[in-house]
Amino acid sequence: MAATQTSADAPIPVGEVSRLIGGWIDRLGAVWVEGQITQLSRRPGFGVVFLTLRDPARDVSLKVTCFRAVFDRVADVIVEGARVVVLGKPEWYAPRGELSLRASEIRAVGVGELLLRLERLKRALTEEGLFAAARKRPLPFLPGRIGLVTGRASAAERDVLENARHRWPAVRFTVRNVAVQGVQAVAQVVDAVRELDADEAVEVIIVARGGGSVEDLLPFSDERLVRAVADCRTPVVSAIGHEPDAPLLDLVADVRASTPTDAAKRVVPDVGEEASRIRELRDRARRTVEARVAREESGLAGVRSRPVLAEPHRMVTERAAELAALVERSRRTLGHRLDAARADLEHTRARVVALSPAATLRRGYAVLQRADGAAVRAPEEVAPGEELRARVAGGAFEVTVREGSAGSTAAGTGIG
Repeated sequence: MAATQTSADAPIPVGEVSRLIGGWIDRLGAVWVEGQITQLSRRPGFGVVFLTLRDPARDVSLKVTCFRAVFDRVADVIVEGARVVVLGKPEWYAPRGELSLRASEIRAVGVGELLLRLERLKRALTEEGLFAAARKRPLPFLPGRIGLVTGRASAAERDVLENARHRWPAVRFTVRNVAVQGVQAVAQVVDAVRELDADEAVEVIIVARGGGSVEDLLPFSDERLVRAVADCRTPVVSAIGHEPDAPLLDLVADVRASTPTDAAKRVVPDVGEEASRIRELRDRARRTVEARVAREESGLAGVRSRPVLAEPHRMVTERAAELAALVERSRRTLGHRLDAARADLEHTRARVVALSPAATLRRGYAVLQRADGAAVRAPEEVAPGEELRARVAGGAFEVTVREGSAGSTAAGTGIG
């Protein structure tokens, strides 16, 4: 088909445009399409069944029609919310400008296939590191405000709020009620999580649901939700409450709670338990301090009982007595030394006196000295007529030598 030439001066009618679009679509062959049934209409008396097929990952839907015979083959397993695979041919309804699929075969997507797809997604996200333990953040001890994403008026919401307020009455919540199953669940949960994560007052986010079938929990394994939680700066607690099969949200969340009640217990501390713990710690601290004080008092009493502190002047008195004894001892030693030295001096003096020339002179001896003062020791040392000086004990006098031999005599001239 050649391209249609149009211009502002030569436009084509709407009907022609619709006819051209229908021509292009008619050229398309049949395709297999997977989606989730959001609307199902089986009007009595009509041989056609109308469905709305929605993309679970995108906000896109497509109308599907099929003959009742085609639908009846899977009518017992197909309900609203079920995932199906449809073989259909695109059709264009020109009068209203609507696109739809004419289904020739419908197949329900089984649980086994869904789990297999989830396993593939889990493996891919694990390789990216979204489930790594290093990404897990600790929960705050006592959050000022808690964000809660859950169904409106659900048992999960009641369990979280009541248990949290029972444990800590002052706890505050910011609640976002969303669809927790069905085609709108993923988009609403993702928007709520991102909104709470952007709130600076919210310190932890709880995503809660009270359990359900594998199909009901599929929104909590959606890749968009997993990545949104992985991007959160706020710690996230997953409380889906379904033990047999863990949705992927449990793996990417910072903490996995088994039930919404368990989530409340993990996030909010029990005021009674904390008060009891504080009392125990306070009592332990008091006992520790008292034991330390008692030990120090005992040590101080032991130190005070020692002589150095009990009688602080005793050491000074003992040292003063020792000093006085040493002084007396030194005085006696010095006296003994002086007496011994005095006795030695007297003995030496007596010996000197006894040996002195004066003592000899007093015994009647005399000393003759020549004019130059030299003592005369032999007769031959003098000559007759030589003047000598005679020194006796009482004084000295001049004498003259008469002869110069052994028989020489001296005549005195007087005592000097």
